[in-house]
Amino acid sequence: MRDVVVIGAGLAGLTAALRLARAGRSVTLVARGVGGLSLAQGTIDILGYTPERVLRPLDAVAAVPPEHPYAGLGPDAVAAAVTWLRDELGSELLVGDPAVNLHLPTALGALRPTALAQPSMVAADARGGLTYAVVGVRQLKDFPADLVAGNLARSTAPDGGPLGATAAWVDLPARPGEADPSGLTYARSLDDAAFADRFAVAVRDAAGAGDVVLLPGVLGVRPGAGRRLAELIGRPVAEVPLLPPSVPGLRLADALRARVAAAGVRILLGSAVTGFTADGDRVATVTVAAAGGPRALAASDFVYAPGGFESGALAVDSRGAIAETVFGLPLTAADAAGLVGPRYWAPHPLFEVGVRTDAAGRPVAGDKVVHPNLYVAGGILAGPEPWREKSGDGIAVATAVRAAAMIEGGAR
Repeated sequence: MRDVVVIGAGLAGLTAALRLARAGRSVTLVARGVGGLSLAQGTIDILGYTPERVLRPLDAVAAVPPEHPYAGLGPDAVAAAVTWLRDELGSELLVGDPAVNLHLPTALGALRPTALAQPSMVAADARGGLTYAVVGVRQLKDFPADLVAGNLARSTAPDGGPLGATAAWVDLPARPGEADPSGLTYARSLDDAAFADRFAVAVRDAAGAGDVVLLPGVLGVRPGAGRRLAELIGRPVAEVPLLPPSVPGLRLADALRARVAAAGVRILLGSAVTGFTADGDRVATVTVAAAGGPRALAASDFVYAPGGFESGALAVDSRGAIAETVFGLPLTAADAAGLVGPRYWAPHPLFEVGVRTDAAGRPVAGDKVVHPNLYVAGGILAGPEPWREKSGDGIAVATAVRAAAMIEGGAR
């Protein structure tokens, strides 16, 4: 029997598994898929909007309403958790200060607040004002350089200063004859020094005036390609994440999974958890769908980090009934009627539905802990609407670290 079974391979699950393994626990991580990191930006958002754009996310964390997951953690715990992950991954993967948001361009030329980013992005931080030489690649349809430059030129820096931008294009296929390459195709090509040299020369010759050369987020599958390109181009270079699969997201996912595996975590991907058995009110085993029939995984403690509606951990049936799909945990609402508003960008209370926990991160029904050895982390928690707040990464990391700490110390 393992000490801990972690369910979920997203940011929360990987963080919890790594933290527990570093503490000497024997850990099995089980998940139906590979998690959502490869779909994300490759950054760590703590809190970006309240709904106003946030410059100091920890100050905003201190002011969240009591039903928000951050309210039970506080800014110090959030900062410590995010800093731990940054330091664990190292400065080749994540840099930044949890107390102050960077403001980075998007692939539409807006500015996006985030706390930690990859070194290949941070030269584009718009705080204080900046001018950009935006360079698109003709073969990549998801980075419209003219649109990006136009929108940036009409924007203002977080301190109110002006931004400037010019647009240019290079025509350089990553592979001969490929009509519709993905960003991943270019990233793999840019890991090759010969192609990277040709790409750098083409960008250097095409780029207009600007403090920073802004490129699509394809600067190598492995960290470091952006630094080499900047040396070859002779100016700071920054990449902008594109639509999924996100190359920076893949970089972050690969690095985190590699550290989890190297720490001795047993990883079972492609294995859906379908149910559980109990010993009194404690979870005894979880049932995993496996070739040859269901399989039971036993542990002393369990971390449940499966995501929310997007992963199927929370589901709405044809009658509008909302349910958690593995443990049948109590949710903050059971009926979806009236929880989705008529306007797309308006708040939708459905996405605030989730599991409430005690201060240790264990699910509760009213004031009673449902399973004293089950800890919940990440997107299944009730209270926030992370896509609006840009808070999902910080919640995932901080609640995963809390779960690990409670297991390490023995929650009461």
